[in-house]
Amino acid sequence: MRKFIIGTRGSKLALRQTEMVAEALAAVLPHGADDIVIEIIKTRGDKFLELSLTNQPDKGLFTREIEAKLLDGSIDMAVHSLKDLPVECVAGTTIGAYLPRAHTADVLIGKCGLAELPHGAVIGTSSKRRAYQLRLRYPHLQFKEIRGNVETRIAKMDAGEYDAIIMAQAGMERLDLGHRIREIIAEDVVVPAPGQAAIAIHVRQDDTELLNLLGSIDHTDTRREVELERELLHSLGGGCAMPFGCVCHRENATNHLLAFFANEEGTQHTSINTNFEDADRELAVQAMISQLKMIADK
Repeated sequence: MRKFIIGTRGSKLALRQTEMVAEALAAVLPHGADDIVIEIIKTRGDKFLELSLTNQPDKGLFTREIEAKLLDGSIDMAVHSLKDLPVECVAGTTIGAYLPRAHTADVLIGKCGLAELPHGAVIGTSSKRRAYQLRLRYPHLQFKEIRGNVETRIAKMDAGEYDAIIMAQAGMERLDLGHRIREIIAEDVVVPAPGQAAIAIHVRQDDTELLNLLGSIDHTDTRREVELERELLHSLGGGCAMPFGCVCHRENATNHLLAFFANEEGTQHTSINTNFEDADRELAVQAMISQLKMIADK
């Protein structure tokens, strides 16, 4: 039996998520964890921390170096936070499995909740999606870009550079930092990013042995949710230049979907809150794409 090499970024969160994948794989491998090797790969996004994420056109900022090693066979699979992956996998690769999705909401880290923050309080976020939606409800707040891993961002806030920061609930909880969460932001206030809280296992399309193995740990509901979200993202060009949030929760073949989209100038936005059955998915998706594109074209 071959040993499987997993490539990952080196942050604590990336490593924790890779450990989760390794644990799931070990349960179905003949020799358990002995059949798994983890390799840390540094990406451009990790090397150049001064790069702004707000207007970053490079969709592979945190993935390209890992993809190269996957394609040349240096690693067998890569573990990613799905929202970091470009909406179209590089040619010759596919997402072989998703782990069960965690909580999808965004959260506030700070000394008080959003409603208690004073006029002019500075919120740290590199996400246009988060900033745009929060400005609609809290126009008295200021938003300032922030870079770094989870621990670095919290340290910057603790040092007084920001009054609060916005993070993903899933990442905070995976790092056992749930005690730092001041407020879980309702998803109809800030619609999460497409694929948020999903862990994706990226593999070569021709690795039949590994794909068959991953089929035993793939989480069906997560796959159906995130593939729908990414289909909507793809319809808008697949990037993150404009504020776009989309989250689907599926239960017993019924889908509840929230979406938020604003044009690049920030002059128009639309929200979607809808339920549909699996059987009606295609028609529902086409209707939502039409609604989103009306804003994109304005």
